[in-house]
Amino acid sequence: MAASAPRIFVSHLSGVPVFDPSGDQVGRVRDLVAMLRVGRRPPRLLGLVVEVLSRRRIFLPMTRVTGIESGEVITTGVVNVRRFQQRPTERLVLGELLDRRVRLVETGEEVTVLDIAVQQLPARRDWEIDKVFVRRGRKGGALQQMTSRAALPWKGGGGRRAGEALTVEWSAVTGFSLEEEGQGAESLVATFEQLRPVDVANALHHLTSKRRVEVASALDDDRLADVLEELPGDDQVEILGTLKEERAADVLEAMDPDDAADLLSELPEDDKERLLTLMRPGDAADVRRLMSYEERTAGGLMTTDPIVLRPDATVADALARVRQQDLSPALAAQVYVCRPPDETPTGKYLGTVHFQRLLRDPPYTLVSSIVDSDLPPLPPDTALPAVTSHLAAYNMVAAPVVDDTGALLGAVTVDDVLDHLLPDDWRETGYHGPGDQGKGHDHVPGDQGPGEQGQGEQGPEDNGSGDTGPGDTGPDGGPGDSGPRSPGPGGHGPGPGPGGREGPGPEEVPRGR
Repeated sequence: MAASAPRIFVSHLSGVPVFDPSGDQVGRVRDLVAMLRVGRRPPRLLGLVVEVLSRRRIFLPMTRVTGIESGEVITTGVVNVRRFQQRPTERLVLGELLDRRVRLVETGEEVTVLDIAVQQLPARRDWEIDKVFVRRGRKGGALQQMTSRAALPWKGGGGRRAGEALTVEWSAVTGFSLEEEGQGAESLVATFEQLRPVDVANALHHLTSKRRVEVASALDDDRLADVLEELPGDDQVEILGTLKEERAADVLEAMDPDDAADLLSELPEDDKERLLTLMRPGDAADVRRLMSYEERTAGGLMTTDPIVLRPDATVADALARVRQQDLSPALAAQVYVCRPPDETPTGKYLGTVHFQRLLRDPPYTLVSSIVDSDLPPLPPDTALPAVTSHLAAYNMVAAPVVDDTGALLGAVTVDDVLDHLLPDDWRETGYHGPGDQGKGHDHVPGDQGPGEQGQGEQGPEDNGSGDTGPGDTGPDGGPGDSGPRSPGPGGHGPGPGPGGREGPGPEEVPRGR
């Protein structure tokens, strides 16, 4: 008897790199797309949501996956770059199924989903969900368990103690198709642990509004602040509006002052004043000062937290400040030398010392002896085009902003300038790098495999519509497995349905379980 295909738990696939047959990286797995089926039949895994190098999220059908092993996914090498759009009958496994509260069919006991296992069907290219890893008793996800995972029967089943984790068949639980209020998010947050804030923000942006708020609420204040800074304005306002006012003020304090000012400027005046009142006086003062400048000026763009040193500080002192982990590369590229006070607005601004100069001089050297005083600072009312020209002309990643009295007010960094130069919706549309030119949403030539146009491989249960088993349903009511997400004529029967997906016979409509 042939060995069964290995079972893979989806938490192990989050962030896994995807390679083509030549070994070139296509992107990383961000989620899995499944389709619930009627009765207790295991859901079919339609494909993967892959974030390509330009941060565009595309759909990769499982028929294009040739292997999942050793922490990587191998594809056939031909992908469709059309942006992924979730359809009504589809479920995101990581985004929507983890942390759900469901019930065991046998006992009616409520359990929480910690993980889900998928497996390839024998002698076919189809994949389906076959196991569910759940925890009895208390609510919540797997995040609290991760520090004591060795004490749990991880993915192994066990007795019937409250809070115990066990693995069951998909058919042994019910409730996945029901709408759930207050769904937990700990397991999904755990999959974000190694991601940069910009990648977490991209993942949140592609979740449903309900799920986005639930996940954001599960992040700690500092992490949520970092993620909010990378989200589009509408998502920022939505999330901040769901937090209790005290926590919203804490998150605003943890954000960079310029980002907090931009976010508060989007709120109604009453809400803005109420949150500023709840913030620490020092943080609120910085934000109010930034909000007093026009948005597209040096004063409106700057951060009030650059590295400021007194003239008697040494190179060693400067390097110690530059090493601080929470500094952005742009702010860590130079230090500003000013007379006391050394918090903005400072005493008289004396000049800048660049990071490279700090590396060339002995640690005991006074920063005042190596300061660059020839670089002109920017007045706070400098318009955005002039700020851009200044950074380009002097090959700088940040520039000091100084008022009429000579006090340092802050620094404008290149990332803040780029945020205002790019289109307003650049976070939603993603950056189109050179590799994306000419592709857009177009169907890639040759992006068509066997069984994807109503003919091709036909296993024992195939119905002549490609890789479709009996009763499998395409998301639009058309035949079964995922072909490329390109427009098709639609309808029932062989051939792609709307969106280019092949699908089932008309006898079954996906209604969950």
